[in-house]
Amino acid sequence: MKGFISILLQTCLLLGTLHLSFAQTNSKPNILIIIGDDCTHSDLSLYGGKNVRTPAINQLATEGLTFNKAYVTMSMCTPSRSELYTGMQPAHNGVCWNHARARTGTQSMVQHLAKMGYRTGIAGKTHIKPKKTFPFEMVPGVERNCVSETSDYDPQGMYDFVTRDRNQPFCLVTALTTPHAPWTVGDPSHFKPEELELPPYLVDTKETRKAYAKYLAEIEVLDEQVGKTIEMLKKAGAYDNTIVIFTSEQGAQFPYCKWTNYDNGVHTAFIVRWKGVTQPGSRTDALVQYCDVLPTLLDAIGADSEGFDGTSFLPVLQGETDEHRDYAYFMHNNWPEGPPYPIRSITDGENHYILNLNSEQMYVEKHLMGKTNHSAYWPSWMFNITKSDENFQIVSGYMIREREELYVHASDKYERNNLAGEPSYQVIQNRLARALALWMTEQGDPGALIDTEAAFNAQKKGQHFEQ
Repeated sequence: MKGFISILLQTCLLLGTLHLSFAQTNSKPNILIIIGDDCTHSDLSLYGGKNVRTPAINQLATEGLTFNKAYVTMSMCTPSRSELYTGMQPAHNGVCWNHARARTGTQSMVQHLAKMGYRTGIAGKTHIKPKKTFPFEMVPGVERNCVSETSDYDPQGMYDFVTRDRNQPFCLVTALTTPHAPWTVGDPSHFKPEELELPPYLVDTKETRKAYAKYLAEIEVLDEQVGKTIEMLKKAGAYDNTIVIFTSEQGAQFPYCKWTNYDNGVHTAFIVRWKGVTQPGSRTDALVQYCDVLPTLLDAIGADSEGFDGTSFLPVLQGETDEHRDYAYFMHNNWPEGPPYPIRSITDGENHYILNLNSEQMYVEKHLMGKTNHSAYWPSWMFNITKSDENFQIVSGYMIREREELYVHASDKYERNNLAGEPSYQVIQNRLARALALWMTEQGDPGALIDTEAAFNAQKKGQHFEQ
């Protein structure tokens, strides 16, 4: 009997040793950041969307903490990702335009995490530069071209990266390219265009509904790839020792979304699942921005989280508070995506104040006016502009804007009723305007001077604007 017990104990010890050989032996949590591409947060069922099912994203939310009020500072790809990876906002990291380069000397999560022993890789889209600032290890298997008509996805490269060294913690960014235009991925036949519930900022035409169905089909692919990425992590045995973040990036390439400061442009879906830390199935109204993410991750692994524009919201993850920022701030510079049209704005989570610095000009964004399949609905908007007052307001309000705009989200989710100048909201408007001006001063943001061809070209040469 004693011999049997001895053999049993030895077997258990051996199995335990084998288990440890497949599990990470260091004490620091891994990090996985999954990024959608141009996915309007309010189109996801997690945030009230009615048209498309996203079971994988919803499942992650049941296991983690969903942020109701998370934001990017700029609703375009290069600035938002540069903010996420550096913890700095555009005027400080230098990425104040799309396709811009980070300011010389700027460091990203790669360098900051390396000091704590992490290896950091990226699978999929990059859209950031220079390499010296963002020296990610390139992980194969995921489509990198956001305007590709396909969306290649093979988790093997990510699995190999995750399992390569069990003694070293990893940070993996899985940057998917769906649902970025041209909306050629997925199966739109899953949707009946005539039955879709269009958001009120879109003109209701057959062409709009067709384009919207194609976009929703890409959200289905996004969700599928999110699920496969999480399955990869589980297969690697790393799921329960990894901080998992999903974010949808900025809004889709529809009017009032991407390329704007409207809520559906700058508001992002954001979920954090960290076993033993985040409360499963919980939500928070804590106000956070992309620049807060890197300081939070550094704080979570015991590193210095000071010296960034963002600040750590680790206490929110730990369930100690539902508060973080007093304000979230936003910037838009239209060049080179169209004629200069600088915008700055601010929200306290309930009210959104927008300042259009060149409101005497007409707002034009070149992708909408181009001969691209995903913007083929735009002529139908112009043709139907006089069919109703609502159509006229949608089109004219997008292209010709008041200098100041104020929206109250409790009664106006889609920001259709401008309350700027209303006497009963003057106190709120003045408070937000003062806070926005202070932020611009602190950032060294000269306002409209940034949004020029000269400023953009100088930045390409390694020069930067001066206040």
